[in-house]
Amino acid sequence: MQPAEAEEWIRSRVMEQMDLSREMTDEKIKEMIREEICRYGKSCPLGLPERMRLQRNIFNSLRGLDVLQDLLEDDDITEILVNGPEEIYVEKEGRLRKTDLRFASEDRFYQVIQKIVGDQNKMVNISAPIVDTRLQDGSRVNVVMPPIAVDAGILSIRRFPREPITMDRLLDLGSLSEEVRDFLSAVVRAGYNIFVSGGTGSGKTTFLGAMAEFIPEEERVITIEDSAELQLQKVRHLVRLEARDATMEGRLEITIRDLVRTSLRMRPDRIIVGECRGAEALEVLQAFICTI
Repeated sequence: MQPAEAEEWIRSRVMEQMDLSREMTDEKIKEMIREEICRYGKSCPLGLPERMRLQRNIFNSLRGLDVLQDLLEDDDITEILVNGPEEIYVEKEGRLRKTDLRFASEDRFYQVIQKIVGDQNKMVNISAPIVDTRLQDGSRVNVVMPPIAVDAGILSIRRFPREPITMDRLLDLGSLSEEVRDFLSAVVRAGYNIFVSGGTGSGKTTFLGAMAEFIPEEERVITIEDSAELQLQKVRHLVRLEARDATMEGRLEITIRDLVRTSLRMRPDRIIVGECRGAEALEVLQAFICTI
């Protein structure tokens, strides 16, 4: 039996024993996996490294995000781009490269997608084939499903540093000079209206989070985003709002535009809009006028 076949066989054996009617602990599932690996090993001898690999892969497929789990645990990876079950790319140190990883099957790939969107109480299907969401660690996720994605489902994951990038860190990296930092500090503290623009993956969100450290502590800050991802560590009085798509259960859509309007009634000192791409631009401009 080939390694991939052995892994799928052991995985199916574990799934047959799992009691889906109750919550099972991670340790219990790991114990079941070890038992099945030992049972398989009696007829097909396995070395310790292979046993450890099987245990990790099977556990990740049941409890984690399958073959993506190891990538998500690598802090140096900033983007994970999945073009169907057989093509997985990562961005590391600013360079995009294809990995040797692939999902065991198309079903496993789509199960991971459903798990990701389901964890945030969202749905993705033929009627709603495009979804923006996030992982538990704050990573931003975009999903595009067939028939919009012609060849296969597309999963894009944008990861952020575990420790937010500060202005001092940007200074150390040579990303800006002391003069620029002092200028940004002055305009933020003065309450100027500021646009942060740039290409995809250029660091707009990271830079915005760094600038927020200049906001005076006593001010009330409201953030508005499609998927909450801003990391504002030094803002004490923080209110976070997140847009919502319409659902098949009848929940109405809440747009960025709706949230900008609502935020103006919440006595904000600062409004930070994560991304401005559509009709909400008018509300943002009107909010600028209101603050003059």
